[in-house]
Amino acid sequence: MKFQEINSKAVKITINETIDGENQEIARAFIFLITNALHDKPYGLLEDVYVQESHRGKGLGKQITNEAIKKAKELGCYKFICTSRFPKEFIHEMYEKLGFTKHGFEFRMNLD
Repeated sequence: MKFQEINSKAVKITINETIDGENQEIARAFIFLITNALHDKPYGLLEDVYVQESHRGKGLGKQITNEAIKKAKELGCYKFICTSRFPKEFIHEMYEKLGFTKHGFEFRMNLD
């Protein structure tokens, strides 16, 4: 068995706001670019979309996800995927309104 390390790229997107005179991150999302031998373009994985509790309900999740979609297109991704836990139905609705479709299941193994 042979292992070959492949370096990949990631992009962090943030929304910042000045709070008490200090620039603070109030929302974030990451795009991880993943390549494989089946395609000549990478696919994007949207991960760790987060909005501070005090700023939820203001459309920031939608805003940052739209920016992530736009950036994934700019980066040449042939597809863009995201995951969400079962109880987060309001998040599932947001993703579907933004154009994502349910495509399968995520299988997970915690290693720590």
